[in-house]
Amino acid sequence: MSLCNEPSFRLIAPFLRPVMGLLDDDSVSEVMVNPGAVFVERGGVLERVEGVALDPKHVRQAALAIARSQGDDISAERPLLDARLPDGSRIAAALPPCSFGGPALTIRKFARRRLALDDLVASASLSEAVAQEVRRAVDERRNILVSGGTGTGKTTLLAAIARLIPADERVVTIEDTVELQLDHPNLVRFEARRQTDGAPAVTVRDLVRAALRHRPDRIVLGEVRGGEAWDLLQALNTGHDGSLSTLHASSAANALKRCTSCVLQAGIGLPWEAVQDLVGDVVDVVLHLERRDGRRKVVEALRVDRFNWSTRQWECRPVETDGVSGGSDLRGGEQQ
Repeated sequence: MSLCNEPSFRLIAPFLRPVMGLLDDDSVSEVMVNPGAVFVERGGVLERVEGVALDPKHVRQAALAIARSQGDDISAERPLLDARLPDGSRIAAALPPCSFGGPALTIRKFARRRLALDDLVASASLSEAVAQEVRRAVDERRNILVSGGTGTGKTTLLAAIARLIPADERVVTIEDTVELQLDHPNLVRFEARRQTDGAPAVTVRDLVRAALRHRPDRIVLGEVRGGEAWDLLQALNTGHDGSLSTLHASSAANALKRCTSCVLQAGIGLPWEAVQDLVGDVVDVVLHLERRDGRRKVVEALRVDRFNWSTRQWECRPVETDGVSGGSDLRGGEQQ
């Protein structure tokens, strides 16, 4: 059935008819409408779509329709929108003056296929040695941090790892916008809310604190971006071990530094080295993803032992990642 007829896209289909064929294409994972050009992502590779253009007024109307359907608004005064359609697809929009030259719209399609860790091994997205380390870490309730840049497959890998959590444990997921697709029997899903005219914002940091009152065995935090890192580390350091999260970083080592920086954004007043020590105590495994030649794969895996005060460095042991040569598009599952 065409997406034009699906409830999730019915609101915007009248305004986006020139690209609805792209949204119907199963090989397309993302559609990007720039002022004056349209691009898509297929198999992790960006392509310009020739001969397709959208009227800026229609792009603006599509963004407005989505915003109003969710009790939000987008205008020159509030020119940014980050929304989720009922089927899980993500829509990001930007209007002038923030978007120069005209409105911009990005649609990240919901991926219905849910990849397991074995699927990622079979497609050479990570080595069997890394998969064994991940399984062991989940079994031993060690904390795992998945790092990488935008579009490297962090959420897909996070979801595949979360599917290893035993069914008799209670899981609380916390996301800025819900993307994780889990079928765990005892699952609570929290989603942040931006401020609207009728309601105050509920931040990821608010939700991390709230999650502790819901008796989680494991916390799955979609992404660490700021001060919520402090609340998460506090939770992990007081009995909620075996939890998972992602973070934007350029390497596995940089992920530990970024985590430290995020903790300091909470304004806790601790020195840099003390926070590094805490990160070394709490984070047990770091998996770093990169996209090379359009393919997403785990290129680094570290076991984190501790922070060495003498050398001012984290002591880590690498896990063998050889055999990850071809890689596969991790976007076959959840986005990111």
